[in-house]
Amino acid sequence: MDDSTLINAAQRGDRQALDQLLRKHQSRIHAVCRRIAGNDADALDATQEALIAVVKGLPRFDGRSKFSTWIYRIATNACIDELRRRHRQPTPGLPEYEQADPTPMAASAPRDPAETVTARIDIDRGLEQLPQEFRTAVVLRDVAGLNYNEIAEVLNIAPGTVRSRIARGRRQLIDVMNPRSSRNQPGPENRQNKQADE
Repeated sequence: MDDSTLINAAQRGDRQALDQLLRKHQSRIHAVCRRIAGNDADALDATQEALIAVVKGLPRFDGRSKFSTWIYRIATNACIDELRRRHRQPTPGLPEYEQADPTPMAASAPRDPAETVTARIDIDRGLEQLPQEFRTAVVLRDVAGLNYNEIAEVLNIAPGTVRSRIARGRRQLIDVMNPRSSRNQPGPENRQNKQADE
């Protein structure tokens, strides 16, 4: 069944439809929470809180936005709330690699299992070093697969701000994962360094 059929049935009190709807989206909610939180314990807590919030809020869901956008907003808020409750920034931790649904980031990773695991560890470590506003935007785009307007709706910011945060976040992620890459980019300071080297 598609989301709208499940939503309508769940809003009428059909427990099976509600369970099916939650199961359908749980792994992607957890993937988003895992990448934002930076560790499994906080991600599991945030995922659970997000699913509870979805159940409580479902009667008020009116379909003005896509259901996936609505649940990603709930998941993002639950994750940020969990981090605030714990009064800490995301902490490093190794991710779970047996994820049911491949994410866009994982899909672009090498196909060799050892390289895939290594690449995902590197991505997770890089994401942990990004400021939260950049990390959240990048995760919603590259893990959740939301478009810029959907991310703007989830984060309650302008689409231009979303583009900026994603661009800056991706640039910082590249710099963190490959420190030499920032030296190879044309920029005023790098051009001066290159001219000085010649």
